[in-house]
Amino acid sequence: MVRILAVCLATLFVHLALPATAAGAGTRTVRVLTSFPPQFLEPYRRAFEQRHPDSTIEFVQRKTTAAVAELVGGRQKADVFWASAPDAFEILKAAGRLARLKPRPTGAPERIAGYPVNDPDGAYLGFALSGYGFVYNPDYMAEKGLPVPRGWSDLAAPAYAGHVGISAPSRSGTMHLMVEAILQVYGWERGWGLWSEIGGNLATVTARSFGVSAGVARGRFGIGPSIDFLANQDGLPRGAMAFALPEETLFVPASIAVLSDADNREGAERFVDLVLSPDGQAILLDPAIARLPISPAAYAVGDVATGSPFRREGLFAHGLFDPRLSAARYELVNIIFDEMITFRRAELARLWRSVRTVEAALVRRGDAEAARLVGEAREALTRSPIGADEVMDLERWRKLERVRRGVPASEPQARLEARIRAAIDDNLRRAGRAVGEAAARLDVQATGRGVAGAEVSR
Repeated sequence: MVRILAVCLATLFVHLALPATAAGAGTRTVRVLTSFPPQFLEPYRRAFEQRHPDSTIEFVQRKTTAAVAELVGGRQKADVFWASAPDAFEILKAAGRLARLKPRPTGAPERIAGYPVNDPDGAYLGFALSGYGFVYNPDYMAEKGLPVPRGWSDLAAPAYAGHVGISAPSRSGTMHLMVEAILQVYGWERGWGLWSEIGGNLATVTARSFGVSAGVARGRFGIGPSIDFLANQDGLPRGAMAFALPEETLFVPASIAVLSDADNREGAERFVDLVLSPDGQAILLDPAIARLPISPAAYAVGDVATGSPFRREGLFAHGLFDPRLSAARYELVNIIFDEMITFRRAELARLWRSVRTVEAALVRRGDAEAARLVGEAREALTRSPIGADEVMDLERWRKLERVRRGVPASEPQARLEARIRAAIDDNLRRAGRAVGEAAARLDVQATGRGVAGAEVSR
């Protein structure tokens, strides 16, 4: 009996010890939540596991917007967050989800165009430079006789109608940053006016950033806003895409952070060490990845020295971006863009065609009243549903959430969304009425229709 009891106790001891051993083994896996594609990730997996043979990497791929919502909402666990959009890191930082990190010596300057390479509070560290511009199909552009845009405002030109594709900023952190950058560079009112006019030129709104590059490469449309490295994706026809930086380009650091509740903090720190090491920076120069390292020394390898962005005069002198402002109104911008452009793309295109038709007729035949009416239509189409003064009351917008499909929004957020929809509906009605009256005076056929006939896809 004693022997049986001893065996049982020994078995129980081993059983109780196993979870601790398993947990210890489990900490050798580093869980990295990232928006980067597989061809970007695999070289880092190999390098990390070669450095640390007792460790493994688990990459969990999510769109940046989804990853942020899952982390803030407590629906996702990870050790490391790794992405391009700086405002995503600011949201996580404000939510207390990021641990404090010590900077690694990379040789990078403290600031680029006035923008900190590393978060001043130590919540995240820059590891690469991201350039935001246009991906385009050279053959498509040549066939349609379209020039490559030199600036963001060029995308609003009538010549590009039906030739532009974008992703929805509510579903793409890359696109969100570009939308917000325009709002910051041009100002809230003028920025929304520009996005409205670009919206009138859209061929489609894709579900994610990769969809823009894929659509361009396959000739579904000719051009779209993108981040530099998405112009070089596996599985897409080689030579079907090119990337151009506009004159008012935006360069910001892509970053890496450790989550505050990381189960494997030691492994997470080791992964950050790798990414910011000379070996990790050199990986970025692989043609399959094609990113710009944050370390100037990385460019001194072989024949890539002349490609160093640190040797190109004026590259970083184009614009600043405030990630804290972006983070504070993140979901507000997403809601307005979806309601104003994504869900009303077809109607917006019809109304802008009408405006341009009437404006062309005015060149041939002057009419002061028609000119006033078409100006009224243009003003209504470009008006933001939330004014510039109100939008700067930033505390009002911090509680807005990304609402998953099928889940109702909170009552305050639902009221705000209804108010935004009503304001946009009113703007489009006014635009349709004014351009219709102007067309009648000039005896031209307007192609736009009123909101009642709009095709709205939600």
